[in-house]
Amino acid sequence: MSTSVYRAESDKSVDQFVAAFGQIAATRGFTIQNEDKMEMAHIFRAHGADVAEEFDLHMVQVCKPTKAAQSLDKNPERAVLMPKFVIAFTKEGKTQVRMLKYGSGLIAELVDDEEFSGSLEESFATLTTLIDAAV
Repeated sequence: MSTSVYRAESDKSVDQFVAAFGQIAATRGFTIQNEDKMEMAHIFRAHGADVAEEFDLHMVQVCKPTKAAQSLDKNPERAVLMPKFVIAFTKEGKTQVRMLKYGSGLIAELVDDEEFSGSLEESFATLTTLIDAAV
């Protein structure tokens, strides 16, 4: 697998997609790590930035704690590639969903760990399936 941006689109609102994704992800052991800080307009405004009223970008940090704990216990160098973000925002009346998927070449280049590449690719495949179910 090469590094790519996964793309999906939904007729659901951003909030509806995030809620559906959170529920579906929980069935597979994933959690949303930043529920209180995923709405970027709130974060930017809290730091004094002017943000358009309709700006609704959400950066949803997703984690599977049981898998992450085991993985980082084996090799803490993996941590640099562990955070996974699902991005959702409105564009032309539709909710757009994006996720950066690291490819095996990039993973191998950044973390010297043969086992990790397959594990991370498996996580991205699962998250893609969960996003597809939520849109």
